[in-house]
Amino acid sequence: MQSCAAQGRSALIPYLTAGDPHPGRTAELMHALVRGGADVIELGVPFSDPMADGPTIQLACERALAAGTTMEKVLQIVADFRSKDSTTPVVLMGYLNPLLRGGSAAFCSRARAAGVDGVLAVDLTIEEADSLQPELEAQDLCCIFLLAPTTSLERAKRMSQRGSGYLYYVSLKGVTGSAQLDVGAVAERLGALREVVNLPLAVGFGIRTAEHVAAVSEHADGVIVGSALVELIAQMADSDELPARLQATMSNLKEGISTAGGRG
Repeated sequence: MQSCAAQGRSALIPYLTAGDPHPGRTAELMHALVRGGADVIELGVPFSDPMADGPTIQLACERALAAGTTMEKVLQIVADFRSKDSTTPVVLMGYLNPLLRGGSAAFCSRARAAGVDGVLAVDLTIEEADSLQPELEAQDLCCIFLLAPTTSLERAKRMSQRGSGYLYYVSLKGVTGSAQLDVGAVAERLGALREVVNLPLAVGFGIRTAEHVAAVSEHADGVIVGSALVELIAQMADSDELPARLQATMSNLKEGISTAGGRG
């Protein structure tokens, strides 16, 4: 995100689920996202009980798991991506259960070796940060926390002190894929958060169009788009045209970033 800030703009951060529609295609789709303008990629680790996600990403997790996606295959996807792209940051986004199944130290070591840059565990609370954050830090991996609209400023400050990379601000109450986006409320909340946190603030949930991207990027350091891209992958799962369509969709979203000209 630092390079984007130096350019006077927000970062565009797409999300996709690893292994959807098949583990063998994910690295190709990640490259398409980068060609379309992705600055950071959030790669979802499929889980059987994705409680913070709406139907779109729940179904993506089901498809990925049915296709045989395991943690080993997720890390192999990252390694495959890294064989052609050594610069675009990759953040694994998932739940503690699959991340810690083999032990936090082993997971962090393998993630680092594969080329992961950061980890966002959706259900990692600040009180339980010691279960993962020290091992991430030891491997020079960012520990990214989720901030909700209801998170107190005192708690946000603690997350900023323990976290690194950026903080993921959930723009609304509810699950991923929701369509209600109140940019005014987001802007007001980000202003208050900036008084107590020292990390960049990326905003996700409810952001689906270039217009959404343009509006949010006026206030956020990063803009995260997930469900709209996952829906496209589901619709075109068997099509050879999927990478090109994904790239074109990202290019359209990136125009929103350019129009807004970064956080004011």
